[in-house]
Amino acid sequence: MEFNYFDHNATTRLDDAVLEAMLPYLQQNFGNASSRHSYGIAARRAIDKARKQVANAVGVQPVQVIFTSGGSEANNLFIRGAADSLKPANMLISAIEHPCVLKPALALSKRITDPWSIDMFPTNTSGQVDLEAAEKLLQRDKPALVSVMLVNNETGVIQDVSSIADMAHVQGSIIHTDAVQGFGKIPVDFPKLKVQAMTLSAHKIYGPKGAAALIVDKRLMLRPLIYGGGHENGLRSGTENVAAIVGLGAACELAQSRLDETTKHILPLREHLEKGLLAMGAVIFGAEVSRVSNTSYFALPDIEGDTLVVKLDKAGFAVAAGAACSSVNPGQSHVLAAMQVDPMLARCAVRVSLGRSNTLTQVEDFLQTTQRIATELRHTSSITV
Repeated sequence: MEFNYFDHNATTRLDDAVLEAMLPYLQQNFGNASSRHSYGIAARRAIDKARKQVANAVGVQPVQVIFTSGGSEANNLFIRGAADSLKPANMLISAIEHPCVLKPALALSKRITDPWSIDMFPTNTSGQVDLEAAEKLLQRDKPALVSVMLVNNETGVIQDVSSIADMAHVQGSIIHTDAVQGFGKIPVDFPKLKVQAMTLSAHKIYGPKGAAALIVDKRLMLRPLIYGGGHENGLRSGTENVAAIVGLGAACELAQSRLDETTKHILPLREHLEKGLLAMGAVIFGAEVSRVSNTSYFALPDIEGDTLVVKLDKAGFAVAAGAACSSVNPGQSHVLAAMQVDPMLARCAVRVSLGRSNTLTQVEDFLQTTQRIATELRHTSSITV
């Protein structure tokens, strides 16, 4: 049976060109980048090149790129690192943030000593942060820190980060965006977003797992999460994973150069997919607003999402019932809850996220398979009742 991978928001296959760039640093060029001999110098040069590649891809200087082990660490480095460098104050985040932003923020509010006050920007029923409500909250709370994701990992809905940043700066706030699901799918330019910090991750853009970056304004004050040898300008100690960092640099360069080509390939696939899903009676979340081209979050109202995901997997299609990073906590998506989706409909949610390797034939096969499974499940349900 041919297997079809439709879960690219969870992770992506390592691109051949990225693997080729990484291979020399897994065996022959294995030096520690802090060593002074030729092996170490070669490793340091490779990291320096990767830092330039990442910086060029998002319009910053290399010194603004801080390498981390993943997007979760980068988000935590901003939330906790910025908070620990300031006196306890107010923080505003959106209600649809990834758990690696939500949880460290909430943890700050529960500290026994010096707790922070945390509030959340509401979203509308389409999954976008309500800008009018956001402005009122910013004026009321005058938060020291703000974090709003660029693209939601479940719905694919794009947030108006630059407008929120404008409003936040009026209040003197420091603003961060988690751009993990946006980079490689839409243009991402750090200066144009008007933020002071931004998170990227390699494995969402055909790079390796275990490599990410926090992009920072040079004036931003952070306290490190990990102390040690003072790597990454003292913000992230630990011997660098040279091969993974090289992979991140290569993946960022490729993602930037392929952006238009990737969108032109994937958008028609999603349009065909959603036309077929709508014909089946599906509800598509966030369809009324701007989304990245690869993501479709839908529900067949009388079919449990988890059940459909398992049935599709057995039929050769890998999809997700929501976000892979939240799969250890089953239940209604907090994103759909923030969008005021009926809990019964939210239980039916399934996410398809397409990639460069997908084809129109695969999408058509997926639609036919989904229709067959839905018919079988409804028939079984009617017999049971």
